[in-house]
Amino acid sequence: MSSAYYTQIWQTVRQIPPGKVASYGQIADLSGLPGRARLVGKALGMAPESMPLPWHRVLRSNLTLAFAAGTPQALLQRSLLLAEGVTFQGQRVAKTAQWQPDLAEMLFALTY
Repeated sequence: MSSAYYTQIWQTVRQIPPGKVASYGQIADLSGLPGRARLVGKALGMAPESMPLPWHRVLRSNLTLAFAAGTPQALLQRSLLLAEGVTFQGQRVAKTAQWQPDLAEMLFALTY
């Protein structure tokens, strides 16, 4: 897979503001890669450790954590989101935390 795709995905993930979340599919769409939600997961896993990437803001389409409940990764993701003020309703993130970029963000911040 082209590293250019990874770069697009990483740039999009970096645009998610603190306190907001996005789904893998939403990131794929905003990156110009519709239908490539699995590629988003792969790109996040391939990101260099030195890259500041708010991976914890990317969730499943049903707004649940990306990792199995109770795992160290899930506990870390949840704690990072809570620290940013994200609220949960049971195991799901509240819909009010879903990132909905406005037109200006889409035109100027998400350029590839």
